[in-house]
Amino acid sequence: MSNVKVKATKKPVKPVIVVVYILLVILAVVYLAPLLWMLSVSLKDNAGVMSAPFSLPDVFHFENYQQAWQMGKLGTALVNSVLVCGVTLIVSLFFGAMAAFAIARMRWKLSEFMHTFFLIGMMVPVHCVLIPLFVRFAKLGLTNSQGGLMIPYITFSLPMTIFLLTGFFRSMPGEMFEAAAIDGCGIYGCFFRIALPLCRTGFFVSGLMTFINNWNELLLAMVFISDPMKKTLPVTLTYFVGPYATNYVQMFAAIIIAIAPTVVVYSLFSNQIVEGLTTGAVKG
Repeated sequence: MSNVKVKATKKPVKPVIVVVYILLVILAVVYLAPLLWMLSVSLKDNAGVMSAPFSLPDVFHFENYQQAWQMGKLGTALVNSVLVCGVTLIVSLFFGAMAAFAIARMRWKLSEFMHTFFLIGMMVPVHCVLIPLFVRFAKLGLTNSQGGLMIPYITFSLPMTIFLLTGFFRSMPGEMFEAAAIDGCGIYGCFFRIALPLCRTGFFVSGLMTFINNWNELLLAMVFISDPMKKTLPVTLTYFVGPYATNYVQMFAAIIIAIAPTVVVYSLFSNQIVEGLTTGAVKG
């Protein structure tokens, strides 16, 4: 048998693909450059920041993180943020899933109207209702409490949660629910036994987006909470900025601590987020 060598032919790279990759690299640099610059500043001293703000630190001052943690009381603020965002996440997912399932799988006259109603809620900016909310909550005694802060968080999280989960429930095959109904499964059984287990990706995507949005929220937390021991992490970051002087190194160290959880989580699960969004966008 004669040995025949077959040369593998390389497919030529299309110019469009090259341009796309170049644009993606530029976009990645644009997004990563501010994070790397903040990390560099957080490891300097104030003199180094003023003299050469864009250079790498000569000496790494890791004590900036310890001082920022102690002076800003970031531990207490971190616990408050986890509590508020955690409760908001659970409540919004629970009620949002029930509303989305009713809109997507139950036949009733106002289903499309309610779907449109919740979609309109996504277009309402928080600035328009800030003053009426504060006045009403002040009369009810809900200001300066974490429970009062959770109410608007849940309210503004529900439209996006319902929008995403409705797409997931509609993408499920209707034959499964028909077979379950024939076997005697009621509406609650279809919801808890079939819809919820199959919608794990949807819960993950909507829950992650809800948590990140509320974790970074500043305006409502600053207006509704006045007790320093009840303030969330974004509000605590404002303490490092004074009217006459600003400790830049500690401020950037505190910012790195605040954004680190969201950056890590989003980096680890970015593929699942994109997959979940595209899955929920397809109607089955």
